[in-house]
Amino acid sequence: MVLYVLIAAITVYLACMVRTTEYERSIAVGAQSGRRENPEIVREEDPGRENNQATAREGRRLSDAAPMILEGYVTRRRALNALAIGAIFVILTSMAALRLEVGNDYGTYVVTCHEIFQRGYVVTEPGFNLVVRILYTLSGKEDYLLMFGVFGAAIVAIFLKVLKDQSDSFPLAFFVFMTFGFYYRSYNTVRYYFALAIALYCLRYLVDIRRDKIFKFFVLILLAATFHKSVLVVIPMYFIARFPWRRWAVFVLAAGGMVVGLLHEKVMDIALRLYPSYRNTVYIEEVHSITENAAPIFGCVFVIALCLICYREVFDGSVDMRMYFNMNVMAVALYLSCYWMPLITRFAYYLTGSQILLLPNLICRIRDDKKKLALTAAVIVFCVLYFAYFLMEGDRVGIRILPYKSWLFYEHRWLNQTDTF
Repeated sequence: MVLYVLIAAITVYLACMVRTTEYERSIAVGAQSGRRENPEIVREEDPGRENNQATAREGRRLSDAAPMILEGYVTRRRALNALAIGAIFVILTSMAALRLEVGNDYGTYVVTCHEIFQRGYVVTEPGFNLVVRILYTLSGKEDYLLMFGVFGAAIVAIFLKVLKDQSDSFPLAFFVFMTFGFYYRSYNTVRYYFALAIALYCLRYLVDIRRDKIFKFFVLILLAATFHKSVLVVIPMYFIARFPWRRWAVFVLAAGGMVVGLLHEKVMDIALRLYPSYRNTVYIEEVHSITENAAPIFGCVFVIALCLICYREVFDGSVDMRMYFNMNVMAVALYLSCYWMPLITRFAYYLTGSQILLLPNLICRIRDDKKKLALTAAVIVFCVLYFAYFLMEGDRVGIRILPYKSWLFYEHRWLNQTDTF
């Protein structure tokens, strides 16, 4: 637990060194000159004559300063950004690659990869199977440590790309990413979290819908489905969240949730047809309660409450923010109506994953400085408490990210020339 807190603290500190948006650069420049500039305010104000003149003056000033900026600040800034993000990538990838027996399904993946390499029967998707065969062939043995390392690197790289390109503040987005447990949860079901990272990356193509972007969205989602087919559910869910909702849509969503709850046996039968590998397993026999998902539900409620406080100020005309908000509302409905379904979080995380973009964007787009400071403090406190609770539950069955063990310090037992346990 101490190691996880330390890694989170170090990487968050490194993330605070990154400035990837015009908003953050303006804060840095304003701090150096003794004032604070906020381009977000200028962009969102009504385009009047005075604003146009001010914008023109600012444009001329930036144009005159362009050579100096290109030669000095931007080049140095990009180098520092690359260095900080690179350090974060190395730290998080190393943690994922060096782990041993960490994760609820670690042993299951060892056995599954063995069966894949031996051409046995497996229920995993063809994309994952192909990657495992390539890695095992290149390594000359059933090197599952290499498999975990490669997928750990891919998951971290895609998430960092999402945070860097799609959030208004990389430090805030990364802070939420770590404290909400998205990184540490990726120690479980590496196929799923690889697909989840791709799904969140694909959100960029739905903000401004065009034919070429929709094509890229479907291509990447179908690619992700070759690693975990559950990602196909984002096709209807993301498009539902993308389009504007009227007030009656909330009542329709609530009614739909009630119907699903009442017809849960038929819904379960449909789910088992889509996922026959779960039939007659321990997951189906377990009895689930709504309290199992209390933490993510509270997280969604907290995010929704913050959004409602600033809805008119931030969400009017903002396609991405409205989409992320709708996704969290849908997640609450899914948790409450389908709590009885095993592994419901696998569907819900495709929706709640938007929180790593919604919270930083919400804070950065608030105009009032006092309100911005208050909401920032509220988010930090909530995230720290959420992280503490998450770590307390880290050794629970179904999570098992604690205790952390590394193959650097533990001996292996050998079975058929394969490191296993």
